[in-house]
Amino acid sequence: MDFGRMVTAMVTPFNDQLQIDYGRLERLVEHLLQTGTESLVVVGTTGESPTLSHDEKLDLFKKVVELVDGRAKVIAGTGTNDTAASVRLSKEAEQCGVDGLLVVSPYYNKPSQEGLYRHFQAIAEATPLPNMIYNIPGRTAVNIEVSTLARLAEIPNIVAVKESPADFGQVLKLMANKPRNLTVYSGDDKLLLPFLALGGYGIVSVASHVVGLPMKRMIDRFVTGDMVGAAELHNRLLPIFEALFLMPSPAPVKAALHLIGVPVGGVRLPLVEADENMVGLLRELLAEWHPELLAS
Repeated sequence: MDFGRMVTAMVTPFNDQLQIDYGRLERLVEHLLQTGTESLVVVGTTGESPTLSHDEKLDLFKKVVELVDGRAKVIAGTGTNDTAASVRLSKEAEQCGVDGLLVVSPYYNKPSQEGLYRHFQAIAEATPLPNMIYNIPGRTAVNIEVSTLARLAEIPNIVAVKESPADFGQVLKLMANKPRNLTVYSGDDKLLLPFLALGGYGIVSVASHVVGLPMKRMIDRFVTGDMVGAAELHNRLLPIFEALFLMPSPAPVKAALHLIGVPVGGVRLPLVEADENMVGLLRELLAEWHPELLAS
């Protein structure tokens, strides 16, 4: 399964009552498909998975599959810190017609490497869908070691890893030792180009919501051997990559989407919306890529 090089970890659009807004969802999906996204992660952390109910998650899986209608892959975020619950949700996501699963490492309970292996093994064996493992120690308090990833890659439908390292040394070690059948994605927009340079395949992105086309150009330049051009685009995009994480995500990217005419509402507590200073900074940075903001 090839999820493509640019995967968007999609926000969940809300209305003014912070309920899922399916009209805004349709507009968002179309916007992403028109700006270079090849696969959509639905109900990931950027989609505010911790504050979505079980039924809301299933509704989102079904609706996005329907809206995409085969034009991109749909990856369901089904990982939790409860293996049994993750297995159940993964089976239900399969019934919704998704193309793959994004499975985050268990958070808070801090399992051992053997516990991590058995957790991901149980989920992978519950459904034939391809699995992308998500390693983000900064949120989960546990790191999936490279040796554990190598073991997991022996399971046929564990095909990729989204790596958001606390220490870039992890990436260096992973790239030097990764199994050939394991596709590596950066989970951090600002590290996309270094990942590609080391042998990574692509990005599971937040910034692609608002600068998808230039990000796709950057990837295309790298793939075609235009390293100077790729670096030039990376350097121009870096301020946006960084700004989108100056507040807890996805508050900044939701504000940025509103600025470019793709409103997706606010965020559910305990997150809070971007403040005026944040919105002002985003407007300034986005104007290079969305000149219409200069006139507003």
